[in-house]
Amino acid sequence: MLSTADHADVVIVGAGLAGLTAAHHLTSAGLAVRVLEAAPQVGGRMATDHVDGFRLDRIGQLLNASHPELHRAPGIDPVTLRRFQPGVLVHSGGRLHRTGEVRGGARSALTRARALASGPRPLDQARLGASLARLAGTPTERLLARRERPALEALAARGLPTRTITTFLRPLLTALLSDPDLTTSSRCADLALRGFARGRLCVPAGGAATLPERMAAALPPGTVRTGVRVKDASISRVLTAEHGEFTCRSLVVATGARAAAELLPGLRVPGFHPVTVLHHTAAATPLAAPALVLDADRAGPVSHTAVMSEVDPSRAPHGRVLITSTVLGTPPDDLDRRVRRHLAALYGTGTGDWELLAVRHDPEAVPAMPAPHDLRRSVRLLAGLYVCGDHRDMSTPQGALHSGHRAAQAILRDLGLPPAHPSTRLEAAA
Repeated sequence: MLSTADHADVVIVGAGLAGLTAAHHLTSAGLAVRVLEAAPQVGGRMATDHVDGFRLDRIGQLLNASHPELHRAPGIDPVTLRRFQPGVLVHSGGRLHRTGEVRGGARSALTRARALASGPRPLDQARLGASLARLAGTPTERLLARRERPALEALAARGLPTRTITTFLRPLLTALLSDPDLTTSSRCADLALRGFARGRLCVPAGGAATLPERMAAALPPGTVRTGVRVKDASISRVLTAEHGEFTCRSLVVATGARAAAELLPGLRVPGFHPVTVLHHTAAATPLAAPALVLDADRAGPVSHTAVMSEVDPSRAPHGRVLITSTVLGTPPDDLDRRVRRHLAALYGTGTGDWELLAVRHDPEAVPAMPAPHDLRRSVRLLAGLYVCGDHRDMSTPQGALHSGHRAAQAILRDLGLPPAHPSTRLEAAA
């Protein structure tokens, strides 16, 4: 074993979005930070595999371009994000229905509602538009003060037509929350819908891994160390398998929920939503639009799908087509056959000659958020010991970013230092 005798003000275990965000805010405040990652690369679940020139995300969670935490992340700019335009296409009754482009604010919510409910249902259109417009302008505190219950139950109590819920709101929330049964807390669902009403859905250009890679590159040289397995950790000392001991003044555990509980016995491990992502390539694009396709009819295993080479051309070799599809819950045994049949119906084209590039299944992809769910679960266990990640916040990439920000602010307060961004007001992440 090599002894490093390395000391830092703060040691962060885990180089996912939460850990990298905390490191950014702490280094900006002048602290010496070490981020230790067991994997050979940063990013955690925000990982991208390279296969025959394709860039294939392992989970493929959706981002919201309007969220402030995303724009605070170092190295991230508008060029880094690829938006779905038009935002969403809903497959219902054998047809794809356009729901309108997504732009921030209440006006866009009304526009989207009109596009969705176009036809002989002006009352449906008005109700949905009013609901989305209210959500777009509702402060976080008011959303968190609402009665909490399962999201599906709350949708049914909104006074919206059943058709509007089944053909738009339910499939949209299923995709945003990775929860096909919508047992998620209604407060979390409201925050997710508010984010959708305010801004476009998007993905990182070049694959999900681009986001953490840029964040890591923006940190001071030597801050992040990969391939370092932590065996034991305390407030003042971290023992690693390969690189000896690191001493510190504060410790942040920024791993997934299960790994965090192994390092810090007593932490609660939540339930999880399994996610399976399939990547296919085809001779020709089945949809010449950078849109997210949802299935309102729930006629097969696919929750949502997109021609990712249309959304982000860098994810496929020149002239090649990449179709990425997400299955939620436990996948069936004959997964590829059933997915191909479902995609044939969604895209209205044959899929028999499509080539399966990869299947990625993660049984613990997204921490569950059933009611009651604490959206502001403490990241401070005691002075000098902190834990962050999407399992302490919203179970989204934005939630991970927000959790890391909260952990950094807690450390700075405990050390008697001013916050790195004093004008920033932390709100629950959607």
